[in-house]
Amino acid sequence: MKLNFDKLGNGLLPAIVQDYETGKVLMVAFMNQESFDMTVKTKKATYYSRSRDQLWVKGESSGNIQEVKEIYVDCDEDTVLVKVNQIGDAACHKGYNSCFFRKLNDDGELEVVEELVFDPKQVYKK
Repeated sequence: MKLNFDKLGNGLLPAIVQDYETGKVLMVAFMNQESFDMTVKTKKATYYSRSRDQLWVKGESSGNIQEVKEIYVDCDEDTVLVKVNQIGDAACHKGYNSCFFRKLNDDGELEVVEELVFDPKQVYKK
């Protein structure tokens, strides 16, 4: 399969990650050709870290692995939707189930709407 990794000009495309069972959006990450190919081959979500400039298998540090169930490609072939079985309680490195754990309230403030699942300082030893 050939995806359009060049459209954004940086060899990356967005990957929307969704819980396979609930449909909840867990996170958004980026993939390059190599991470996409590894994801397809291993069925473990593998992304490209822009901050570290390297591939990373989701959960390699935290144990919160994403087992890939389905992959969808949008009409322009420049965005993927990855449906996963989230092994472990959290997709977010800040310790929440979803990276979208805050909601803009009526006062224009961000409000935490999820429970903290783990303490990131304990998991990542930082």
